[in-house]
Amino acid sequence: MPTAREALLDTAVSALAARPWGEVRMREVAGAAGVSRQTLYNEFGGKDGLGRALIGRAADDYLAGIDEALGTHAVTGQGPVELALWTVRAARGNALVKALLTGFWGDGLPRPGPPRPPVTDGSAGDRAGRPVSPWALPTPAGMLTPARDRAVAALRGGHPPEDVTRLETVCEIALRIGLSYAVAPPVAAPSPVGSDAVRLVREALARHPAC
Repeated sequence: MPTAREALLDTAVSALAARPWGEVRMREVAGAAGVSRQTLYNEFGGKDGLGRALIGRAADDYLAGIDEALGTHAVTGQGPVELALWTVRAARGNALVKALLTGFWGDGLPRPGPPRPPVTDGSAGDRAGRPVSPWALPTPAGMLTPARDRAVAALRGGHPPEDVTRLETVCEIALRIGLSYAVAPPVAAPSPVGSDAVRLVREALARHPAC
């Protein structure tokens, strides 16, 4: 069974999909998750804390999905293509992932308030007395860099050390092509998801055959 925290996050994701974050009410999230409002506040400290947790989980899920998306492609040479496709799918399927990768946060998404000074004496902070640390929205570079590094780590097996730099280049290209396709898909007739991304990444691969 999911923990109370997981149930609250799942419920908050569903609520966010149905209406803007500003209209999501904590009591509704708690009720739908089957826990008390006090439990919600104990876990997250308030709506800002819940928003931060949603953003953090979206980031973690996107990065973890890279490993699954690449799978056995480390030896097929198609890893960067799969990286581009995963980026397209993840950004299209989750508005928070898209915001994390692009830096564009719509009005309907969580926008936790300005950072507050960290406290450690329990006199402030969340309702459980835990410290509140300064926090700001992640930047696209803060997502793309670990995404590239994670992909390189998954794909570098079998490549000599001198090829790693070229592999980093191709993974960077794959990420940026996938992201651009997710942000501004073609306006022509519908095509398979990410097909243009696949073509462009394959062209990049052709220029870096060692990858």
